[in-house]
Amino acid sequence: MPEQERSEYLPRARHVEPARQRFIQGSYELLKLISFFTHNQEEARAWPIRVGTTAVEAAGKVHTDMERGFIRAEVIHFEDLISCGTEARCREVGKLRVEGRDYLVCDGDVIHFRFNV
Repeated sequence: MPEQERSEYLPRARHVEPARQRFIQGSYELLKLISFFTHNQEEARAWPIRVGTTAVEAAGKVHTDMERGFIRAEVIHFEDLISCGTEARCREVGKLRVEGRDYLVCDGDVIHFRFNV
């Protein structure tokens, strides 16, 4: 359905979002999944993990070397990054947290893993 028709149809059908979005969210809830994000100069990526995953386990999802040489995770919540605009600004206003290997990753965390192999 074209975007204009969709934006007119959804309120009349008493839906606030497309069925595809509800399906994905429902699937994540049933499977007990959340997403965290990583980024560099070339790409940004979302990683699905189970609820209760630790920072070191999440690092291993990105690359096994990161799990093996895990030092710490620098964490910003996605909404804080959007409101501040940049990672540097998040650091200035105290929205960037340094977490250890036992930190339980939250849905929407943007994580920079520090590691040494």
